Amino acid sequence: MIIVMKPRASDKSVDAVIRYIKDNGLQTHLSRGEEVTIIGVVGDKTKLSEENLLSYDEVEKIVPVTESYKLVNRKFHPDPTTVDVGGKTRIGPGILTLMAGPCAVESEEQLLRIAREVKENGATILRGGAFKPRTSPYSFQGLEEEGLKYLKEASEETGLATITEAVSISSLETSAKYVDMIQIGARNMQNFELLKEVGRTGLPVMLKRGLSATIDEWLNAAEYIMSEGNHNVVLCERGIRTFEKSTRNTLDLSAVPVLREKTHLPIIVDPSHATGHTAYVPPMAKAAVACDADGLMVEVHYDPAHALSDGQQSLNFAQFAQFTRELRPFAALVGRSF
Repeated sequence: MIIVMKPRASDKSVDAVIRYIKDNGLQTHLSRGEEVTIIGVVGDKTKLSEENLLSYDEVEKIVPVTESYKLVNRKFHPDPTTVDVGGKTRIGPGILTLMAGPCAVESEEQLLRIAREVKENGATILRGGAFKPRTSPYSFQGLEEEGLKYLKEASEETGLATITEAVSISSLETSAKYVDMIQIGARNMQNFELLKEVGRTGLPVMLKRGLSATIDEWLNAAEYIMSEGNHNVVLCERGIRTFEKSTRNTLDLSAVPVLREKTHLPIIVDPSHATGHTAYVPPMAKAAVACDADGLMVEVHYDPAHALSDGQQSLNFAQFAQFTRELRPFAALVGRSF
């Protein structure tokens, strides 16, 4: 349920409606625009009397919300959200945020070298996996806390914000000590206990779409995070599993305009994991920008052939520099910069 107040409704009227809702055991989400104020109601709306609500001064109308997700819903929050990442960069309207770095942190030297290069070419967030959920138990699993220390060191030297994936509650607790943003990967999109815990950290969260998840399932997963009080959530489209084998996954760029209609949250696209091939990353990244994505996550390594994880989809330094040069005009065409 959404309660729409009359234009320029007074604080006194808004507070009275909120008090009535909370007195009946429900929660509210307040969204103030220049003209209109919206009060979103979270909880069992049968406890409220619509007749009573409409009797309050300056209540204009009541709009039902049929979707199960509320806090992520654009109806609750008509204006797009901007997420601040560690006070170092932002994700949202007017900006094209570049997250770049290696799939896995391999060493201090490797990460610092890559961090310097990606910053020089426009990235503002350094990505790097310290805990790696791999398909095979025999693949490189990451440096864990040692890798997180390297991420913090790279951030301190370059000023880049940092993001890493948490794969469990224990890895989340450790990661939160070192990085600016937490990634929840595709395999954990519906790990509801982990979603609730990351919601309690207060750190910005990037939630990747599950391998076979519908958009509504994805948005409900984001709702788990936000329901714990953390509204700094970013969505990441990274491809879904289909019958097609030419690419690692099938990048669903139609998800970007669909999400724009359904949610106020920022949207990142990951063409590296979606395609699985270096050659396909730049064209799909440009297409993502044209679809109005708020940013990109791209894997970069100075020696992809010897990377310990996902070298086949990583851009080398020369490729990344060319990629960002070619990307700037696309960003400018849609009113974004980086």
